[in-house]
Amino acid sequence: MNLLLDEIARATARLADAGAASPRADAEELAAAVHRVRRSELHGVPDSAFDARFWEFVARREAGEPLQHITGRAFFRYLELKVGPGVFVPRPETEVMVGWALETLRDMDVRDPLVVDLGTGSAAIALSIALEAPRARVHAVEKDPTAFVHATRNVEELDERGRVRLHLDDFSSALTELDGTVDLVVSNPPYIPMSEWEYVPRDVRDHDPADALWGGGDDGLDAIRVVERTARRLLRPGGYAAVEHSDLQGNGVYWVFAEEHGWRDVRNRRDLANRDRFVTARLAAD
Repeated sequence: MNLLLDEIARATARLADAGAASPRADAEELAAAVHRVRRSELHGVPDSAFDARFWEFVARREAGEPLQHITGRAFFRYLELKVGPGVFVPRPETEVMVGWALETLRDMDVRDPLVVDLGTGSAAIALSIALEAPRARVHAVEKDPTAFVHATRNVEELDERGRVRLHLDDFSSALTELDGTVDLVVSNPPYIPMSEWEYVPRDVRDHDPADALWGGGDDGLDAIRVVERTARRLLRPGGYAAVEHSDLQGNGVYWVFAEEHGWRDVRNRRDLANRDRFVTARLAAD
């Protein structure tokens, strides 16, 4: 047997015993990062090239450190992003919301749509929209200086056409110069109530930045309420908003986008696991 594949099998067992949700995938990703190959190329690594640092990475994952912090990278749609301590690691669930945003932009009769990403973190959403909707102009807002460094690095490396503009600012007051002109506001804000602390996976609560997790208020929706007010300020009549939430908050977020605030066509939308994941709404055009 190939030495590296044998070591990956041993690491898989160790990670499974440690409670990793996807031990085989984690072991392969760690091995690929150490040996600077793709997971599909692991079988081609010769025995002489085996790097013992693999077991250092495995030990860190066993101890609960996020896989993406160890490898320094996260995959999101068509992107490979640089991540690490101090920035929220993008999740696959958010890709579904980005897919909806891209479909909505394609359906708009707008030549160069203007998009705002509130709380951009690693810039995963902003960069995906800029890549997949080539005529879109994207403004991405992040208030945390450490996360902003990660976003800046990703934008500099991946935004070849210069369609993303980053802003270090609180999204409650950012981009007033764009008030009433934006076509789409999208956000994956913090939304976990502190009352659910004990149910959050250890590698999330111990390593993802607190400001990206805990939404504030008894229901965890205070940050989403800020997003709603900001979106209402930024959007043109007929513009759209999309906001991610947990699978238990769909009803609460639905009512945040109230009709008396000018919202229409409010809908709860589901992720690939058929769970409520994000709310979309249109600002009244009349």
